[in-house]
Amino acid sequence: MKPRQTRKVPRIRGRDHVYTLRITLRDIQPPIWRRLVVRAHTSLAELHEILQDVVGWQNYHLWGFTIGPSLYEAPDPEASGLDATKVTLKTLGVAAGSTFEYLYDAGDDWVHEVAVEDVHPADPELAYPVCVGGARACPPEDCGGPHRYGEILEMLQDPKHAGFSELADWIGDSFHPEAFDLRATNRILMLAYGGGGAV
Repeated sequence: MKPRQTRKVPRIRGRDHVYTLRITLRDIQPPIWRRLVVRAHTSLAELHEILQDVVGWQNYHLWGFTIGPSLYEAPDPEASGLDATKVTLKTLGVAAGSTFEYLYDAGDDWVHEVAVEDVHPADPELAYPVCVGGARACPPEDCGGPHRYGEILEMLQDPKHAGFSELADWIGDSFHPEAFDLRATNRILMLAYGGGGAV
C-alpha cells in the first residue's frame, strides 16, 4: 500500500458523526475484509482514496460506487456516472444497515460490498479515518479477478505445479495471503489523511 500526499482533515466538531463501514471483497473465501470509520462529510471520491489504502490496492484502474440505482465515478467527460466528488456519505443519506458496492478495475471485476454497520457521534479523541479491523491480504494488482486469484493461491501451495516457479517470481517473496497489519494500515492513514487513530 502506498501512502498518498498528506491532506489537512478538519477537526471533528461536537455534533459531527462518523460511519463504521465493513468492506468485503466478494467471491473470495475465506473473506478479505476491512472495518473502517470515516467522517460523515467524506465524499465518495475521498472514500475511494481511503479504500485503496485500507484494502491495499495501488489505484491503477477505474472505479465506481453503485448506491441504489445510481453510479458515481471520478469526474470525466467520458464517464457515464455521477460526479463522486460532489456527494458525501451524509448527503447521500446512507443509513446503518444499508449496503452499497464499490467496483475497482472492471477488467478484473473486484467488487467490494460496503456495509454501513453504524452511524454515531465522532469521538473527539480520535482522528479519522481509522481502520479498526480486517483480515487477509489484498490480492495482487492485475492478477485476473477473484476466480483467477483462487487458482493462484492453489498454485502457490503446490511447488510441483508447472507454473509455480514463474508465478512465484511474479508475485514476489513479500506477498503473504493471510497477512493483514492493522498498525501499518493506520500508519498509512495517518500519513495520508491525518487519521489512523488517537489525535
